[in-house]
Amino acid sequence: MYKSLAITSLIFFNSLSFTPNLDVKVNDEKVTADSLGNDQNPRPKNIILMIGDGMGVTQISAGMYMNGNKMNLEKFPVIGLHKTYSASSLITDSAAGATAFACGVKTYNGAIGVDIDTFAVPNIFEEAEKKGFATGIVSTSTIVHATPASFVAHQKFREMYEEIAADYLKLDVDFIIGGGKKYFDRRSSDERNLYKELEEKGYVVSDYFKEDLVSCQIPFSQNFAYFTADDDPLPYSSGRKYLRLASRMALSFLQKQPEKGFFLVIEGAQIDWGGHSNNSDYIVNEVIDFDKTIGEVLKFAAADRETLVIVTADHETGGYSILDGSSMGHLKTAFTTDYHTADLIPVFAYGPGARLFSGIYDNTDIHKKIRKALGFL
Repeated sequence: MYKSLAITSLIFFNSLSFTPNLDVKVNDEKVTADSLGNDQNPRPKNIILMIGDGMGVTQISAGMYMNGNKMNLEKFPVIGLHKTYSASSLITDSAAGATAFACGVKTYNGAIGVDIDTFAVPNIFEEAEKKGFATGIVSTSTIVHATPASFVAHQKFREMYEEIAADYLKLDVDFIIGGGKKYFDRRSSDERNLYKELEEKGYVVSDYFKEDLVSCQIPFSQNFAYFTADDDPLPYSSGRKYLRLASRMALSFLQKQPEKGFFLVIEGAQIDWGGHSNNSDYIVNEVIDFDKTIGEVLKFAAADRETLVIVTADHETGGYSILDGSSMGHLKTAFTTDYHTADLIPVFAYGPGARLFSGIYDNTDIHKKIRKALGFL
């Protein structure tokens, strides 16, 4: 317990002591005041929000110790902490947690883009598209799962997967990669084929059965959707390797769109699943894969200089602990639960507007800080 408290305290005090003259490098480039936003460059053009579902401090620590004591997360110059509780419980679920990010409201566990009275709340994707931004989603889960769904859909319950899928037809998300094909083309609640409807709407749609993602020809003049699995994608350890590739493809696609800028959400979903399974190896593999994707995103942001990158989680999963007897590259671990916990969650920020994300605040403030950074307020 004391070691965990020490790690959390270190993160907090690092965030409070931030100065723009940090010796932090991305692609061998020192982070300066310019890269964090100043009077000449106060706002980002693009937002990349990366959500490691279920990723608390211990998950990050385990990934670091099992990855040669290094992580791309160490390159972020601004770190804060957010409070995860929902309107219905001190311990949130992913639906309420992601709705806080997407819509800026505390809601009940299980809610997708609605408030405690089940009324739809406008989300950041809807606002961004109205203001001329392109949008994208990449996930290692299904695209109808709670976290990505909260940026697109408005449904009373997170399990309403087919209704969530139908909500994708109501928005104009420019770039989509993730699982869940069956909720679009083999539905039980109606006879709609949303796969075809996306094509009729002007999307180029493909899937794992037709072609590998690496073989896809990305149509920069049309919206793009690719299904990586019929239902849930595989774990990384079982052969799923697309997160870095999909994220690079998303950045290349969105950067070339004619809109004012873009808003991309990248979810490392299965860190959470490893926590629910109380499987330390599962967690570590997913955290390292997510962190390697963070490295790709930081390369883009360092070169672009107009992109704000935010990395956080909706909650911690598993009550994960690293125990005495562990060593670098060999961890002895334990869990207190197979569900979520109420731990504070770190927030990492890089780029114009990053300073907004230091300190301790509610998860709903991430929504507000993004809107402030973009000048939406």
